[in-house]
Amino acid sequence: MNRIEIEGVGLELAHIPGPSERPALVFLHEGLGSVSMWRQKGRDWPAELCAASGRAGWIYSRRGYGRSDPIPDVRGAPGQDGFWTRGRHRPDYMHREAWNVLPLLVKGLGLSQPPVLIGHSDGASIALLHASRHPVAACVVMAPHVVVEEVALRAIAEARRLYESDPTKESGLRQRLARYHADVDNAFWQWNDVWLSPDFAAFDIRPECRQIQAPLLLIQGMGDEYGTLAQLRAIEAAAPQARSVEIDGCGHSPHRDQPDAALAAVLSFLEVTS
Repeated sequence: MNRIEIEGVGLELAHIPGPSERPALVFLHEGLGSVSMWRQKGRDWPAELCAASGRAGWIYSRRGYGRSDPIPDVRGAPGQDGFWTRGRHRPDYMHREAWNVLPLLVKGLGLSQPPVLIGHSDGASIALLHASRHPVAACVVMAPHVVVEEVALRAIAEARRLYESDPTKESGLRQRLARYHADVDNAFWQWNDVWLSPDFAAFDIRPECRQIQAPLLLIQGMGDEYGTLAQLRAIEAAAPQARSVEIDGCGHSPHRDQPDAALAAVLSFLEVTS
């Protein structure tokens, strides 16, 4: 199965076979990610994690990413088409993904027990939000965002500048991202527009983190250009069961920047939690 339909919209899906005795891993990508972006630099990090932990895995691309169906009028006025939104994202777009879409996806996968969520960046925030309301065996979040920091806004503004600077240049950001997305503009603008909108400055999911009962692993690179360790400290204060791992020589993507260290941290966590 390489696709799943949620309320009339097709989402790209990849399955990593594995034993069914343990909770499966469900991977949630970052703001510019997709199924294929989990596999870079000659590594298939999700497959490595599934094999080493003895678990099955599922990876999906959110709407408008990878080979999933696009968002209609992605830069237009926000609107609603039944279950789904259209136009620009509202500031609660990660809440909607976590509380509306992801439960239906998990149900559609037919899992025999609650999954372990493995989230990166936006996907990490979605994982935390989902775990605040829905059962999960455990939650691993890499470079999560629970509040908006100026460092993130500067990096996202710079990404916009690079994306627009030379859109046809083969080595430019737009062309590099186009390798991973059927509609690269749909992917980029749904993320970039909402993060740089004035209303998004109030984004704060610390109250939701207080509701999480599941085991939590927090991973952040010490050189993360999109966030500081204040994000981890905020989650620790809200969810005392959280364990934190800080990785030297690592930027915003631990599974790409320091894949072995990230793999070891997650495996150690899974051995004692689920």
